[in-house]
Amino acid sequence: MAEPGPRAWPCILSAGAGVAHALAMAAPWDGQPRWWLQLVMLGVLAWQLEKTTSWKRAAGLGWCFAAAWLCGTFWWLYISMHTYGGLPATIAALAVLALGGALALVYAAACGLHVKLAIERPAGRAVQFAALWLMAELARGNWFTGFGWGGTGYAHVEGPLAAYAGWVGVYGVTALAAWLSMAIPQALAGGIWMRGMVLAVLVLPALYHLNQMPVTKETGRLQVALLQGNIPQDEKFQQGTGVRTALRWYGEQLEENAAQLVVAPETALPLLPKQLPAGYWDALIRRYSQGAQAALIGMPLGSLSEGYTNSAVGLSPGRPAWRYDKHHLVPFGEFIPPGFRWFTELMHIPLGDFGRGPIGQASFEWRGQRLALNICYEDLFGEELGARFADTKQAPTVFVNLSNIAWFGNTVAIDQHLQISRMRSLEFERPFVRATNTGATAIIDHRGQVIATLPRHTRGVLLGEVDGREGQTLYSRWVSRLGLWPLWFGGLGVLLLVAYRNKWLKGP
Repeated sequence: MAEPGPRAWPCILSAGAGVAHALAMAAPWDGQPRWWLQLVMLGVLAWQLEKTTSWKRAAGLGWCFAAAWLCGTFWWLYISMHTYGGLPATIAALAVLALGGALALVYAAACGLHVKLAIERPAGRAVQFAALWLMAELARGNWFTGFGWGGTGYAHVEGPLAAYAGWVGVYGVTALAAWLSMAIPQALAGGIWMRGMVLAVLVLPALYHLNQMPVTKETGRLQVALLQGNIPQDEKFQQGTGVRTALRWYGEQLEENAAQLVVAPETALPLLPKQLPAGYWDALIRRYSQGAQAALIGMPLGSLSEGYTNSAVGLSPGRPAWRYDKHHLVPFGEFIPPGFRWFTELMHIPLGDFGRGPIGQASFEWRGQRLALNICYEDLFGEELGARFADTKQAPTVFVNLSNIAWFGNTVAIDQHLQISRMRSLEFERPFVRATNTGATAIIDHRGQVIATLPRHTRGVLLGEVDGREGQTLYSRWVSRLGLWPLWFGGLGVLLLVAYRNKWLKGP
C-alpha cells in the first residue's frame, strides 16, 4: 500500500482534526462537552489555512475538516436508515457521507474565501475567519430547512464562552470560538495587544457575572413527572407489541401519578384519538378535568381530509384541551423534499407529509407558569423559540421538549441533544424539561446545568421540581424581534470592510 504523498498529509490532518472536533460537543464515552478540544481542533484548521496561499487548497482543507466533523457528528443517521429503515448498509452509509459532504461545501467556500482575500494583518485575519465561519454555520443551520446539529457553539455549554450565550446566542458563541481558534496561536506567537484581546474575551464574562444580578427572576416552582417509556423503535408503531405496551404503560402513569404536571414524550400515544381503544381518551380527559394536576401528552392529530400533525395535547381542569403542533419538521421523516420520494420509498419507515404548526404558538399555562412546547429537534432552532419572547407578558417561563430519538439507538445522539437543550437554557435563562422515549429525560435549570436525569434506555419516571423564570436576556430581546439578521449583517459587514481594503477586489 502506497504511503500518502506530501500533499495528502494536510488533508489527513484536517480530517483527523474534524473527527476530534465532533467529539467536542459530546464524547461517546461520557457524553460530556469539551470546549477546549473544540478550540484546539478548529485551531489546527486555522493554522493550516495560515500556511497556504492557494484558495483552492484552502477550500479542500476546509472541506476535509468539515466533512469529517459532520459525518463524525451525525453518523448515527445510519442506524435509522439501515437498522430501522431497512436500507442496505452500503446505501445508508453513502447517504450519511453524501449529507456530510454536501453540507461541508459551505465551510470549503468559507476557507477558500478566507485565503483568497489574503488580508495581511494577523488581527484582521482572525476577525475575517470568525465572520466567514459564522456565515457558514448560519447557512448550514438555515438554508434548505436547516440542519445545524453539532454546530461549533454547542461545545461551549460549559467553559468561559458559555456566559456569552445570553448575549449573542449559539451563533455568536460560534463566531467567538472561531476567532479564538485563530487568535490564540497569534497571541502565543507575540503581540501584547492580541494577548490582551484574547484574555479579555475569556475573562470578561466571569467578571460580569460576579458583579451583576441575574437578568431573570423566579416565578415559582412546579412539580413535574417526566415519563420515559423506552418503547423499542422497531415495535413502537406495531399494533400487537409497541402500541399495546405504550397504551398500557403511559395510561397507567397518566392515571396514577400525583405530580402537578405529568409529561409524556413525542408520540407517547402513537395513535390518533379516534383510533384509541374505546373509552381510553375519554378517561384521560375525565382524569384531568378536575383536581390539581395537568398533563402534556405527545400524540399525532388530524385526519385524512385535514392532514396530520405531530402534536402535543395539554389537559388541565376547567379548560378545553390545549394543542401544540410541531412547526419545524424533519426532512425525510416528517416531510419528503421534492425529488426525493424515490429515496424514502427504499426505506420501511412510516413516513409522510405532516402539516406544520405556526411559529410562536401560545404557551400552555398552568399553576402560574407558561410552558413553551417544542417537539424533537425543534429545540435546535433557538431563533424560532425566541419568537415566543416578542410579547414580554406572554414569554415562556419554562421550556418543555418532547422527543423520541430511539431511531438512532443508544448512541451519542442522546447526549448531543441534551447539549442543545442546555444551550437554549443559557440563551434564554429558562429551565428546560425533557420527556423522551429513550433519553435523555432530564431537568435542566436556567443556568444550563442538568439537575436530574433518568438512565437512558430504561423505563421510568423522573420526579422533580422546576423553577420557572421571567425576564429577558439580551439575546431574547433582539432575536425575538430581528431573528438572526443581525448576525448575518455583522458577518457580511466584516467581509465588505475587508473587500474594500483588499487589493484583490480594488484592483491595481
